[in-house]
Amino acid sequence: MAIVDVVKYDGPTRVLAWKFPNSELSTWTKLIVNESQEAIFFKGGRVYDVLGPGTHTLDTNNIPLLTELLKIPFGGQSPFKAEVWFVNKAHSLDIKWGTPSPIQIQDPTYKILIPVRSYGQFGVTVDNSQKFMVKLVGVTQVFDQDSMTKYFRGLYLTQVKDSIASYLVRKKISVMEINAYLNELSDHMKGVLKPTLEDYGITLLNFYVNDISVPEDDPTIVKLKDALAKKAEMDIMGVDYRQKRTFDVLEGAFKNPGQGAATGAMNLALGLETGRALAGQMGHLGLNAPSSPVKTVSCPKCGAKATENQKFCQDCGSPLGVRMEVRCDKCGTVMSRDAKFCPNCGDPYNPCPSCGADLPEGGLKCPVCGLEFPTPCPLCGKPLPANNAKFCPSCGGAIVSKCPKCQTEIPAGTKFCPSCGQKI
Repeated sequence: MAIVDVVKYDGPTRVLAWKFPNSELSTWTKLIVNESQEAIFFKGGRVYDVLGPGTHTLDTNNIPLLTELLKIPFGGQSPFKAEVWFVNKAHSLDIKWGTPSPIQIQDPTYKILIPVRSYGQFGVTVDNSQKFMVKLVGVTQVFDQDSMTKYFRGLYLTQVKDSIASYLVRKKISVMEINAYLNELSDHMKGVLKPTLEDYGITLLNFYVNDISVPEDDPTIVKLKDALAKKAEMDIMGVDYRQKRTFDVLEGAFKNPGQGAATGAMNLALGLETGRALAGQMGHLGLNAPSSPVKTVSCPKCGAKATENQKFCQDCGSPLGVRMEVRCDKCGTVMSRDAKFCPNCGDPYNPCPSCGADLPEGGLKCPVCGLEFPTPCPLCGKPLPANNAKFCPSCGGAIVSKCPKCQTEIPAGTKFCPSCGQKI
């Protein structure tokens, strides 16, 4: 085989790696590497030199590692053997992928196995030529986009199945609605596949799931779509499945009237269904059939409503066997604990937090259960200690002061002295 003068590659862009067919080279051979390409020299199955874009003469300046291995003398036309590979580092954005056969996925909404097909495309670029050649290309003569999809088919098929199934469960949707989440699904799968491709010197630029579909002629899909169509029809008509089945039975009975028991069953079914339909229509219009009134009471602690036969409140657990009425502290009128004012004198209902009794305005102790209340500071409103403090521990203000006329101690905020009537 003659020594070649020029080594270059101008093939299709779908090829990611291509081996120059002739290995007879010399120190006068011209190597032309196009933009977005790299040339890699192999000798004995090992990588020795990598050259970037440009025109190179294969001498000791350009391939120092290989010439040192071969001991090529400097100067003159010295022949040698080496394999030259061209690696395409351009962005390949139209690599197609797809599921060759339907994958079975359980629909979380309808609890049935549904066959699913999916397809799309992805884009890659070779980031590390040496790692790409050693780990993936090997000894093949040509490595193109079809080879890429073939090598990683098992990886993306597994991830497609797992990703679709996990999305259906997490979103709680049917397979029939999964196409609304293609963007999220594409981003998720890109994040899953990218680390694996990087181990082979490949950067995953994008990954798109273009469509997820089900076979139209599959028996399961035909039945499911038929059931969904019937459900939509019943929703439009305003009936449920039980009513629809009853109407179907009645229609068949009218078309083929039977004898005796069959006629009686038909009449019974008609009467029951008519009653249900009438009740449903009355409920829809806000009308209820006559029924005995149910008496309700209010919880004395939280105010929640309860039936009169309940023993404990279903909201707070308090016993309900206590009096649900109190007396006004001013006029003694009996009133409900749900009232906010006395219906006789209009005095506000001030309930005791312990027993619910109506407390007098400004009272410091419940007259029924004896519960004591802390005195509020007249200046800041914070509770005062039980001892006879003269200054508020919260704001530091004087709680009592002296009348300037008779020197009687009076509470802070008092406008007139209770002893002499002096204005403060």
